[in-house]
Amino acid sequence: MLTLINYYFVPYFIVAIEWFALSIGLFIWTLIQIGKTIKERKTLSRQRVFSAMTICVLFLLTFNRQPVNGLIEKADWYVLYSKRCSVVELVKQEKLTPNVSWNKWVCELPYEFPVISNGGNDIGISKNDSTGKVTVTFWVYRNFFSAPSTHFVYTDDPDEI
Repeated sequence: MLTLINYYFVPYFIVAIEWFALSIGLFIWTLIQIGKTIKERKTLSRQRVFSAMTICVLFLLTFNRQPVNGLIEKADWYVLYSKRCSVVELVKQEKLTPNVSWNKWVCELPYEFPVISNGGNDIGISKNDSTGKVTVTFWVYRNFFSAPSTHFVYTDDPDEI
């Protein structure tokens, strides 16, 4: 659940701080579970083994998020495809244009459910002035400083492909 909330609603720079705190918390919890498992080794129950394994797997997933993120990206693609297509049509009709003061290609969309672009519900809009072709960028994972971003891109401009 936390991953889904981070994926759609949390600003991208907060995710790094949250990840650090979660990693430390799960590391301590893992050590406690391993300690309890060793302490109870003579009367070990299935519940204790299951609990220790679950906490260890969650701790390891904090460092290898790709399997979880991959599943979310695939679901995101299928579930929000038609909503993104309607946004692309609004961009083509020039009903949506870049609207932030700090950048000439970002458009902040109003918060409606579902949020179709991660990291603030922003999209990137580029228009080729000579041909009138449009490129729309939907963020799936918004970068943190120098880390790469993941995004879905719609374009009808062959120069952008």
